[in-house]
Amino acid sequence: MNRRALVRRPSPRLADGLLTHIERVPVDVDLALQQWDGYVGALRAEGWETIEVPPSPECPDSVFVEDTVVVYGDLAVITRPGADERKPETAGTEQALRELGYRIAHIEAPGTLDGGDVLKHDGTVWVGLGGRTDQAGIDQLAGHLEPLGATVVGVPLTKVLHLKSAVTALPDGTVVGFQELVDDPTVWSPFLPVPEEPGAHVVLLDESTVLMSASAPLTRRLYEERGLRVVAVEVSEYEKLEGCVTCLSVRLRG
Repeated sequence: MNRRALVRRPSPRLADGLLTHIERVPVDVDLALQQWDGYVGALRAEGWETIEVPPSPECPDSVFVEDTVVVYGDLAVITRPGADERKPETAGTEQALRELGYRIAHIEAPGTLDGGDVLKHDGTVWVGLGGRTDQAGIDQLAGHLEPLGATVVGVPLTKVLHLKSAVTALPDGTVVGFQELVDDPTVWSPFLPVPEEPGAHVVLLDESTVLMSASAPLTRRLYEERGLRVVAVEVSEYEKLEGCVTCLSVRLRG
């Protein structure tokens, strides 16, 4: 199986990124670039080919490439970000995916959808509703994905920027989240609460390996006790901007 991941180099304006639920603190852009290199290096070390989407230096949040597309099978649904400042980011992602041979669909106005609101596992696609994504965006996504066999489920979201800021899924389908930030944990069964907010974000690298933030050592131990191998990376500068390990890539498993 091909294992490729889209990534996008940070903008020099990264420190001006949007914030919704946390206070602004200074971002070290040089350190952020080092951390991005470390993240990309970790993907490569685990056998993933990384493909750089053309940079978007005028867009501070453009490093968070996950928000620009939802990939399902051979279909790439180009999003329509809920923040106007981020709408220009999608063109480069679309270009990269066209060149890779993906079929392309779009979320059309007035609907909005951010890729970070979309959690997929085993045919179910949960979509956070209430932040940057609206019902029209979810309905359009369902229209694109349900013919491919997906079940699309809207999930209320009030405490975090994106659904995947609250929950992600382990390889066995267990959904993990930091309970204080999850509106309704009963949406998922099984649901595993984790002890640290950054521990709620995992990138699945294979059936037994997850990539996560180095700033959640207790959660790392929890995952290792469940038999998972953990690759931990430093993403402190992105966490200051409501970002996490999932936002920084789009994994392509086709």
